[in-house]
Amino acid sequence: MSRRPLIAGNWKMFKSRAEALAFAERLRQELAVAGAAEVAICPPYTSLDVVAGALAGSGVGVFGQNGHAATDGAHTGEIAMAMLVDAGATGVLLGHSERRADNNETDQALAAKVPAALAAGLTPVLCVGESEFERDTGTTKSVLDRQVLEGLSGVARGDFGKVVVAYEPIWAIGTGKSATPEIAQEAHGWIRAQLREICADEADDMRLLYGGSVKPENAAELLAQPDIDGALVGGASLDADSLLAIAAAAS
Repeated sequence: MSRRPLIAGNWKMFKSRAEALAFAERLRQELAVAGAAEVAICPPYTSLDVVAGALAGSGVGVFGQNGHAATDGAHTGEIAMAMLVDAGATGVLLGHSERRADNNETDQALAAKVPAALAAGLTPVLCVGESEFERDTGTTKSVLDRQVLEGLSGVARGDFGKVVVAYEPIWAIGTGKSATPEIAQEAHGWIRAQLREICADEADDMRLLYGGSVKPENAAELLAQPDIDGALVGGASLDADSLLAIAAAAS
């Protein structure tokens, strides 16, 4: 099964609107460097419209960093999926480890968010991954089982191929540590096998991304693994040349 690589840059809480615009304009000019890979940017909410406008027609995705399952309502500080679309977004990150830790985001909440994103026409990227303690105690696979199976429990058959899953071992996020290609592939292969249990052949259409201190120096080896279809890039995505180099490695 041929799956187009996806390189998504998560800016987290970085970049002003002016900085985001300058980055997007530079990315558009140099996009050919990315080769065959699909590129997406996940800017802060305040820059979604700026980035989307600068990249309109380029094929680069613009993803929100979170979205609420409700269409509207009394949810102060939240943002609806339709609001993301209105700002120009084409996808959304869901269940990033920082939101799970800092905002108590649960698998049950994600089970509602993923279909809400699909209903709005967004590409949902469900983030999963284990802590250092969970890896050290041998529970990685059970953690991934729970996060994947519960997080995708609201997805209808026929829609699984529209969902992206990002494996981000928490112990490798912002630490400078990265899973070896073998460790990353083992986790991705396990996730793919579990997906086949719930959605059969649709699992082979789903893109699985690796996230965790991905940088130009280690991207090619990680992205060469058979079940790794791209990367969710954090710090290295704040520099356009770095993000493009990772995308070129994916090609």
